[in-house]
Amino acid sequence: MAKVSFSQRIACPRSEVFQLFTDLDRMSKRIDGIKGVKKLTEGPVGIGTRFSETREMFGKQATEEMEFTDYQVDESYTVECDSHGTHYRSVFQFEPVGDNTDVNVVFEAKPVSLMARLLAPLGWLMLGTTKKIFQRDVDDLKQVAERTTDDNS
Repeated sequence: MAKVSFSQRIACPRSEVFQLFTDLDRMSKRIDGIKGVKKLTEGPVGIGTRFSETREMFGKQATEEMEFTDYQVDESYTVECDSHGTHYRSVFQFEPVGDNTDVNVVFEAKPVSLMARLLAPLGWLMLGTTKKIFQRDVDDLKQVAERTTDDNS
């Protein structure tokens, strides 16, 4: 299983950061790497919410269907996806640090099909790129959160 993790401090209260990270309707406007998000289930975001996300990666657009498999308001959420014989799992945890929030991200990719297992060594080469993509996404949301906080001061 390939795994990437990192943390980012955001100068904004935890509840506001969590809301920002789970606002599917505005995600493509706030994260440069995301070209579109479409919610596939009705109701508020929570466990079982499914959505499709379109990104441009390596010069091509790719759309994946994802699902929230865990959702603890203001604390954490997990999004999972199966694609091309691999199971992907992204866990976001939100830790309050005074008036700030530490966002801790863990991304895991587990090959499940024979072909994916055979190609798994190539996946290790992509971990650096994957980490950069996640970090850019979090950086984009950090800028939105901190700009919003500054606007309210």
